[in-house]
Amino acid sequence: MPSLLVINPNTSESISLLLQQHIRQETRDALDVRTITARFGAPYISSEASYAVANHTVLDAWAVALTQRPKPDAVLIGCFGDPGLFALREGAGVPVSGLAEAAFSAAAWHGRFAVVTGGARWRPMLSRLASALGHTETLAGIHTVKQTGAELAADPAAARRVLAQACRDAAERFDAQAIILGGAGLAGMASCISDDVPVPLIDSVQAGAQWALGAVRNADKAPAESGFGVAWENVSWEMAALP
Repeated sequence: MPSLLVINPNTSESISLLLQQHIRQETRDALDVRTITARFGAPYISSEASYAVANHTVLDAWAVALTQRPKPDAVLIGCFGDPGLFALREGAGVPVSGLAEAAFSAAAWHGRFAVVTGGARWRPMLSRLASALGHTETLAGIHTVKQTGAELAADPAAARRVLAQACRDAAERFDAQAIILGGAGLAGMASCISDDVPVPLIDSVQAGAQWALGAVRNADKAPAESGFGVAWENVSWEMAALP
């Protein structure tokens, strides 16, 4: 069975469990899903500083994973913001994506899309990522609610009310053809509020799982070369052992 490594760049084990549950549910028996949690960094990434550290945690988690099991067939970065995406893709030698990239691609099929997520500081970070991924024209706008993703995940009932209204507001404000509900901590909430939103609603975790299924189906097109070519210093022994 093809294997998928999900890297949670947050240090919260609860987020890892949520990712594991929903991705396994979405992929059913098609993938052997394993989720690994960052060993250091922020419990929930919500700022530029925590995002910067998360770039490192993703590479460290990849290195740790390789010491424990054979190389997976694909890697999904379980954070809506995709820290470490370009760095890991450069040297992993297997298909790599993140929740944001997968969700952007899924939403773009419907036309111009908007993003709804938690935490105002994510707005410029996601705008920058969308531009880097070639979605400058397809991203209609980003609507953030004041609660962070962690706070939303802590009170699902209240979160559903807040997010449903935010999605309706985003669809109207940005004239969007689809809405992305972005955030690892928001996994599964889209299905609960989709009937209250006038346009297609994309769950970023579900989109990531669907990307993974497609990635392993097209394994023959995956990059073959691997290795980072860096003489690491003062990092974990696992990272120092990376080629």
